[in-house]
Amino acid sequence: MHDPFPIPASPWLSKAVQPFADYVGFTTLPLHIHEVVGSFLFYYAINVFVSPYISRKIVPNKYAKLSPERKISWDVHVVSLVQSSLINILALWVMWTDEERKGMDWKERVWAYTGAAGMIQGMATGYFLWDLIVTLQNVKLFGLGTLAHATSALIVFSFGFRPFVNFYGCTFILYELSTPFLNFHWFFDKLDMTGSKAQLYNGIMLLLTFAGCRLVWGTYQSIRVYQDVWAAIHHKPAAANIHIDALNNSTSGQADALAGNSAAPIHSDIMRFAGEEYIPLWLAFTYLGSNVVLNTLNFYWFGKMIETLKKRFEPPKDEVRKSKAVATKSTGANGKVRIDLDETEIRRRKGAGLVAVSGEEPLGQTHN
Repeated sequence: MHDPFPIPASPWLSKAVQPFADYVGFTTLPLHIHEVVGSFLFYYAINVFVSPYISRKIVPNKYAKLSPERKISWDVHVVSLVQSSLINILALWVMWTDEERKGMDWKERVWAYTGAAGMIQGMATGYFLWDLIVTLQNVKLFGLGTLAHATSALIVFSFGFRPFVNFYGCTFILYELSTPFLNFHWFFDKLDMTGSKAQLYNGIMLLLTFAGCRLVWGTYQSIRVYQDVWAAIHHKPAAANIHIDALNNSTSGQADALAGNSAAPIHSDIMRFAGEEYIPLWLAFTYLGSNVVLNTLNFYWFGKMIETLKKRFEPPKDEVRKSKAVATKSTGANGKVRIDLDETEIRRRKGAGLVAVSGEEPLGQTHN
C-alpha cells in the first residue's frame, strides 16, 4: 500500500536528508522526511500557539491561575491528546486496508516495507522527536521515566526507516489507545472535577484500555517481534551469491528465474529494501532492549495508575480516622453501645438492674 501523503513534487527536503540517511542506514527516511518534519512542526505549533490560545478561550480562569510549570504540563497534555487520537485512527486504518501488510510472513515482518506503514513511522517519529526535546528541556518536571520512554520510543520507530520491523510500527503505536483517557484524567484534576462521576467512568476506561492495549496486546506483540528478530539473527543472508540482474529485475534475470538459475529475483516489491536480509547484533539488541524498557514502564505505570485512581475515590485518611474515633466513642472498646446518661438516670437504672455503672449495655438490647 502506497503512502497516502507522498513526497511533494519538488523533493528538496528528501535530497537534503539523503546524506544523513546514507550515513545512519535509514534507507527509506528520504521517502518520509516530509512527514517527520511536518509532524514535528504540527505538534510544536499546537504546544506553543494553539493550546494556549484555545485554553484561554475555553477555560480562561483555570488556565490563567496555573503556575508556569503547570501550564507546560497542560499544553503538553493537549498535544498528547491530539497526537494519540490522530495516530490511532491512522494506524487502525492502515492495518485494516493494507492488504500487503496482512499477508506478511516473518521475513517480511522484519525486512519488508510498505509506504502506508512508513507514513505511520514518519508521523510517530516526528512526534517522539518533539516529545524528547520537550522532555529534555523540562526533565525536572517530567522525570527520568518520561525521558526513558521518549528516548526508547524514538529509537524503536526510527529503526523502521532501515527498514527494520516496519510491520510493527502500526502494531506498537496502538499503545496510544489508552493515552486520550490518561489526558482526560489529568484535565479532570486541574478542572476541579477530582472524584466526579465523569472522572470515575474515564478512569475505568483508562484502566481497561491501558491493560488491554499495553499489557495484553503489547506483551503478546513483543513476544512475536522477539521471535521474528531471533529467526532473522539466525537467518542465512539470501543475496550472497545472487546475480546483479536479479536485483534489478532485468529481462535476463527474469529469464533465469524461469530457468531455475541462481539469478532468480529474490525480492518482491515490498522487499525491495531488504538487501542481504541481514541484522547486525547491535541493532537487534538495541531494538529489543528499547522494547523491554517500554514494556517495563507500562507495567510500572499501570501499578501507579491504580494507586492514583484509588486516592481519587477513597475518602481521605483524616476522615477515616475521625469516623473511627467517633465509632469508638459511641461503642466502647469492647464493642458495646455507650449510652450518655446523667447521674440520676444511671442510679435509677442501676437500682432496677438495667445497666452497669459504666453506662454500657450489649449491642442489640433496647433502651427503656
